[in-house]
Amino acid sequence: MNVPFLDLKTQFREIEHEVLPMVKEAMENAAFIGGPQVTGFESEFAAFCDSKYCVGVNSGTDALRFALLASGIGSDDEVITVPNTFIATTEAVSQVGARPVFVDIHPDTYNMDVSQIPESITPKTRAIIPVHLYGQPADMDPILEIARKHNLVVIEDACQAHGALYKGRKAGSVGTAGCFSFYPGKNLGAYGEGGAVITQDAAIAEKIGMIRDHGQAKKYFHDMEGYNGRLDAIQAGVLRVKLRRLESWNRARMENAKYYDQFLSEIPGVKIPAQPNDVISVYHLYVILVDDRDGLQRFLNDKGIGTGLHYPLPLHLQKAYAHLGYREGSFPVAERVAGMLLSLPMYPELSSKQIEYVVESIKEFIG
Repeated sequence: MNVPFLDLKTQFREIEHEVLPMVKEAMENAAFIGGPQVTGFESEFAAFCDSKYCVGVNSGTDALRFALLASGIGSDDEVITVPNTFIATTEAVSQVGARPVFVDIHPDTYNMDVSQIPESITPKTRAIIPVHLYGQPADMDPILEIARKHNLVVIEDACQAHGALYKGRKAGSVGTAGCFSFYPGKNLGAYGEGGAVITQDAAIAEKIGMIRDHGQAKKYFHDMEGYNGRLDAIQAGVLRVKLRRLESWNRARMENAKYYDQFLSEIPGVKIPAQPNDVISVYHLYVILVDDRDGLQRFLNDKGIGTGLHYPLPLHLQKAYAHLGYREGSFPVAERVAGMLLSLPMYPELSSKQIEYVVESIKEFIG
């Protein structure tokens, strides 16, 4: 049996009768940048996220960078985040002129260990970026409490958490701003690049709207230098089609996760994802922790099962951040789990037979 890590072809067959006419209409009308598809998606995604405003941008990286810029984060500022995330989180920090400052992760959730934030705050600290890793929200209430105490901005990296809930609140809607990626493999993915920022703050939304469009609020009148960071109309149209199905697709992911949980919890040496109280994950990824991760990955690959590594080398040990001065041992939890975490196949169309095959193969390897 073949079990791909991700199956976007099956998903496309479900929606092609809506997507293809939309693309054809865009071609016929030459409507490629901005327009009703983009404003329509922004309105619908804001409503989905229980947010007042949504600004579509070119990528999740742009979303993070523009949210930082709109919040006044810049040269010589420090931004606290985690080393166990995709580099886009910290690229955005560096690219606005600020410095990433890492704190370690919690050994159960792999999200930010909030107990380590206070000791990392300095007079230069201006913001915290919690990452809702794998689709599970970080522990936001204590993060917000620390931020209020020290007058810090909280920008949620919700790029893997479309529709996830923290104490009944949608991921991304809790902090100053929430940033999303619509990379094709996300729970809500475009057919190319795409991203968005949601916020309850009208001033931040307005500023991001200008930053993404060369700093102009009115064509050819530039209040600032900005970027070419707009969301394409065709991608917005694709996202509108998919957004109508996102809740059902997320429910399917949750059911698949329960099925994995049920059978993998019986296998010694396999640690399944934690599920904290008052948090609902949307399982962008289903990630297990095992001792011989690399051996298991090779074994599953030979069995026709696709897997992923998210992420094999923490950011503080990457060459790109050697200048920050961190060393091996700086963040022991992130370093330890980086060599043990393995992402299993996870998507709404994953069948129970495929999950059973994955589980039986893991049993065979460990047994």
